[in-house]
Amino acid sequence: MRWKFKSTPTKTAVAHLKSCLGIDEVIATLLAQRGIDSYDAAKAYFRPNLEQLHDPFLMQDMDKAVARLQQAIAQKEPVMVYGDYDVDGTTSVSMLTHFLRNQGVTATPYIPDRYAEGYGLSKQGIDAAKDANISCIVALDCGIKAVEQAAYAASLGIDLIICDHHTPGKILPNAFAVLDPKRSDCAYPYKELCGCGVGFKLMQGIVQKRGNKLETLIPYLDFVVVAIAADIVPITEENRTLAFLGMQHLNVAARPGLKALLRDKTTGQNISDVVFGAAPRINAAGRMKHGLHAVELLLSNSVEEATHIAEAIEVFNTSRREVEQEITQQALAQIETYNEVENAASVVFSSDWHKGVIGIVASRLIETYYRPTLVFTQASEGVLAASARSVRGYDIYAAIEACSSHIIQFGGHKYAAGVTLKESDYIAFKTAFEHHVKNTLVAAQKEPVLDIDAALPFSSITPKLLRILKQMEPFGPENRSPVFYTEGVVDNGTAKRVGKDSSHLKARFVQGNTSPIDAIGFGLGEKIGLLKSKKPLRIAYALEENHWQGTVSVQLRLKDIQEV
Repeated sequence: MRWKFKSTPTKTAVAHLKSCLGIDEVIATLLAQRGIDSYDAAKAYFRPNLEQLHDPFLMQDMDKAVARLQQAIAQKEPVMVYGDYDVDGTTSVSMLTHFLRNQGVTATPYIPDRYAEGYGLSKQGIDAAKDANISCIVALDCGIKAVEQAAYAASLGIDLIICDHHTPGKILPNAFAVLDPKRSDCAYPYKELCGCGVGFKLMQGIVQKRGNKLETLIPYLDFVVVAIAADIVPITEENRTLAFLGMQHLNVAARPGLKALLRDKTTGQNISDVVFGAAPRINAAGRMKHGLHAVELLLSNSVEEATHIAEAIEVFNTSRREVEQEITQQALAQIETYNEVENAASVVFSSDWHKGVIGIVASRLIETYYRPTLVFTQASEGVLAASARSVRGYDIYAAIEACSSHIIQFGGHKYAAGVTLKESDYIAFKTAFEHHVKNTLVAAQKEPVLDIDAALPFSSITPKLLRILKQMEPFGPENRSPVFYTEGVVDNGTAKRVGKDSSHLKARFVQGNTSPIDAIGFGLGEKIGLLKSKKPLRIAYALEENHWQGTVSVQLRLKDIQEV
């Protein structure tokens, strides 16, 4: 793993922040690295509020979308709320369904079947709306490339409102309204909203048009923060505001469904708990059974009902893990069998791989072979579908687009995408994709990179420092938990491998005469030899609280260990 040290801010910038905020050099450096250069900027960062949200009507077509839903609300007109089967889609559908029902609208949630309908807006879903005499569909977290489906909806007299955040194609769907901040003609100032975030802006537009207070939308922010966390969008600007306020609400008034997913641990949650607790379970419903199970859970007002649904989803999640592990081993074996270990990219296929887990498998393959990866499986007779995942800095969406002559359709963004192609075109696509990656992947993108924020002597690790770091949450892309490094440390002789497969490392480090500090390194078990050598080491880590038997202490979450 290559360590990449973030640029050191100027002494003037650090000194200014130390003076105006009354903070030490470590925190001042971290803030300056994040572009915070004044008291007002720091206030906005540490104290996000609803007033920081942009005017939703800056988004192209927002006026049309709001007017159409206002009409539906006024006339008690039924609306279909359609969304993708992943976390972003199911939270979006749950949120808008809940909102519209509170306005007296008969809102029907619809999640496509991953296997029968595939990704995105389907004609089957549109037909379901027509059969139910629904003349307005709101599509969330999908639809930006649904040109044919939009035309089909229009031919049936159905008004389609698209709320998406994925990259548009060359032609926009001819829908009633298309909300997507990534539209080239959209002046909305923040481009990184998730699908649920775009849906929230639509709700904000309705509330704003009515002259109601934005505070009425706070109860919906737990949906938004779950989507932000799961969809791995940047935790900056508007996303940070939504995530911060969403976590606040989640910790004081979690809805029964989320409480059940988080196993009743809803006090003191952070965004990592959402990423690793709630999100995989919500996803498991769509991966292994049907996404409507997740919507049913998120809309439940009954603790008993929510607990029952969550238990069923947990069974799906356990099955998902088992299937994912099995397929990952098969995919790794395939790469070795076909002598593709040295390839620039990983492109693998088996007709019987479970479509619901191939995205996770792609991510697992990157852990072994750090390179752009596509995992294909059989979608239907003569048609294959793939999930694509990328490595840092490499635009896999652009790479797939460069091979589009071999593709039926594709969608996604820089680091994750979905592909559909004819089975007969698989070899041609695989050859073209690997060739393109080989010619465009640069050396710096071929190995994992660990961003290091700053050096930190053990003597500077204090409860006060940890308290301020916690105020920098929620962490995520572009606002990562700070990673520090310390040189000249040794283990005090207690290092050991832990975990079921002994893949993790537990240690206590000292630097000079400092008191030992506990450390845990997940996946770093093989590094124990370095610690046993008693040679001075340098370690990279994040700081966290360790709660044990009523005692709270500082712990190092190890990222890497190297010889000095």
